[in-house]
Formats: sequence, C-alpha cells, structure tokens
Amino acid sequence: MSSDRSRQHVTLRDGRSLCFAEFGDPDGFPLLSLHGTPGSRYDRYPDESLYLEQGARLITYDRPGYGESDRLKGRQIVHCVDDVVQLLEHLGIERFSVTGGSGGGPHALAVAARLGPRIHRAQCDVGIAPYGSEGLDWLAGMDPMNVHEFGLALEGEEPLRAWMEVELAGMLERVEVDPATLLGDFQLSEADRAAMSRPEVAESIRQSVAEMCRRGPEGWIDDDLSFTDPDWGFELSEIEIPVQIAYGVTDVLVPAAHGEWLVAHVPYAVEDRRADEGHMGDLDKVAERVRWFVPGPDDQVRG
Repeated sequence: MSSDRSRQHVTLRDGRSLCFAEFGDPDGFPLLSLHGTPGSRYDRYPDESLYLEQGARLITYDRPGYGESDRLKGRQIVHCVDDVVQLLEHLGIERFSVTGGSGGGPHALAVAARLGPRIHRAQCDVGIAPYGSEGLDWLAGMDPMNVHEFGLALEGEEPLRAWMEVELAGMLERVEVDPATLLGDFQLSEADRAAMSRPEVAESIRQSVAEMCRRGPEGWIDDDLSFTDPDWGFELSEIEIPVQIAYGVTDVLVPAAHGEWLVAHVPYAVEDRRADEGHMGDLDKVAERVRWFVPGPDDQVRG
C-alpha cells in the first residue's frame, strides 16, 4: 500500500476537508466501510492482500472530527450521506456496496435509505438502534462503561468532553503498551478478548487510535451526541433495499437486542445472528464476508 492511498483529502462543498483512504484492488468493486466509535479510516482488516484477493476496493474515511477530517458540529446521523455522495463523486464511483460497524452502523443505514438504487449490498454490522426506540431498553445489557459514557452524552457536550479527554489519554497510554487493552475495564466476552489479542488486530488498533486522537475528542463527542438523539434525520422506513443486520449474541458494547430490534424495524432486513460472536466478529471469516459485498458473475449490480 502506498502512503498516498491511505491519506487522501477531498474538499467538500461547504469548505470542510474530508480525509479518506483506499485499500485493496484499485480496479476492484467499491466497498465503502464506515468506521466505529471512536475510530478512523484505519479501521479495517490490516492485511491488504485479503481485499485484493476478493476483488474489493475498500474505501474508508474519517468521519467529521476524527483524524484529518474537519469537524461538523451538531451533525446528525443523516449528515454522512452528503459527505459520502461527494466522496464517491470525487472518486468517480456510481455503484458500490456499504457496511458500517458499531457506530458506523446507523450511518450505513442512512446511506442505504438515501442512496439505495446505487447500492449492490448493504450491511449494518453490530450497529445501535435509535435511542428511545419503543420496545427496546436501549442501555440494557451494555457494559457499565458504555452506560456511563452515554449517560454523560445525555447531559451534554461539556461533561462528555471532560470524561473523553481523560479516556483518550488513557487509550493512547494503554495501546502503546498493549493494543489488546484498548477498552480498559470493559467486561468483554471471551470471543472479543480472543479477537483483541490477535497480532493483526493489534496493528490495526495502533494505527487507528493514533489517528482518531489527532484532533482530540470532537468526532467521538459528535458521534455520541447523535446516537443519544432519537432523531437520526431520516426514517428507517425510507430504506427500500435489503440490508443485512449482523449482530453478535455475546456483544456487551452493542447488545444483541439492538440487532433484534433493527431486524424487526428495518424494511427488507436480512438477519445475520452470530451466536458465537461478540462485537469484533470472527476474524477467520473476514475474506468470506468481504466476498459477499463483491458482485459475482451471476449477480446483477443495481444502479
């Protein structure tokens, strides 16, 4: 991978700079991956040959406020759609697949809702449901650290910022010693602890944490404020294409109840219930899961 592909910029129509990266096959089918919370454009499986072998052109970008992307204060989930449209326009891409993991999940749903005819396949991977959703105890089953974080988000930006500044400093210190300790005192499932201890994950964590902390906690703050706002700026009912809703049964960051709720409320949802997985997923299945997004010889690509 040449450094210019992992650090590219596009100036958006409102004057903001958006930093993005490309991995894998430059001539492959575009797969847009929307990172988690907190995160950066380096959130991906770090062995680029995997994407090459599957014929995928992986595209990631720093959400506003993360990495080298300018902040968009007060953004809602739906605001990502215009950024995506302009990024794809810059790259000359019409048809693509999209996935969003964890905090990227709601953003992938927004893209599916507004850009459906252009999408080959869409996925919300361990993504949260809207806050205050009827029939869902939103915080139930979450690790106490997550419950505390979202409690601060409900209080407002300043208390959230004070906590995040301390937490980010702690993340940087922990990751420098051992990337597997990124999440500190979180009571992770055995599946997630095993995933966090793998060398390839350590490499990805080191890169992503260093980048996401570049501008402080702004991106993380804005993500959390948007997640605890019941109004995402679009309705799930707008989605008119199949969307895979993937979730891990042992996940304590985004409990399985969120995935179950989304399966019940996202039109044309296709459930991928992962009984033996948590938040991180099974890293031995990455190639298979990337291949799903790339059209085969018998697939019809929408758009």
